[in-house]
Amino acid sequence: MFALVLVVAAANVLGALLVTGGAAGRRSLLGFLVGFGAGFMLAVALLEMTPHAIGLRGGFAAILIGYLGVHLTQHVLTPHFHFGEETHTEQMVSPGIGVWALIGLVPHSFFDGVAIGSGFLDSQRLGLLIFAAIALHKVPTGLSLASVMLASGNSRRDTLLAVAVVGLATITGAVITPVIGPLATYGLSLAAGVTIYVAASNLIPESQRQHSWLVQGGVFAGVIVFVLARSLLPEA
Repeated sequence: MFALVLVVAAANVLGALLVTGGAAGRRSLLGFLVGFGAGFMLAVALLEMTPHAIGLRGGFAAILIGYLGVHLTQHVLTPHFHFGEETHTEQMVSPGIGVWALIGLVPHSFFDGVAIGSGFLDSQRLGLLIFAAIALHKVPTGLSLASVMLASGNSRRDTLLAVAVVGLATITGAVITPVIGPLATYGLSLAAGVTIYVAASNLIPESQRQHSWLVQGGVFAGVIVFVLARSLLPEA
């Protein structure tokens, strides 16, 4: 599991490098990943993660708490953040805006790790499906954070450091979940709420900004690939 979490953290850095390195064609790649990741994540959350809350006392309340928690940190306490490359640099008047974006992403990324850790506690199959879902949106996450950091006047060094902190939060969540009782019990339900928010309230609205068959078709492709992956993975 730990090796997979490192892959997820590395995907954040890859997204940041697409910005700091000036990679060509990154917008097309990002658009498809946003749509595809949204479909895959939504399918995992609704068809695999949410059912585990059934029969767990307070399970659905934990889903709601996870959902509202991300909304609080990303869109209530954070002045400016969206999934996508920041192009309105005239709105970025202070390096502190980038720091707030980092602060908003740390809890979200922590629960990405909780999702992976709690998934593997249930079964290897579920852990692998959740890992794939989380990994798919980490490149857009890293790219989004990096673009906000740079647009708000932060240095390239500080930008990469911020992305590394987000990756470390994911690793921390995965590592401590098995040894923290409440997380081991409610982690999957909390993470389901986080995943639903990221997919339905962050990624899908971002994909709807782009009038592209590739991006919109990516949402459905993500669901289809999830169904295929679930059918191919063994139950145990």
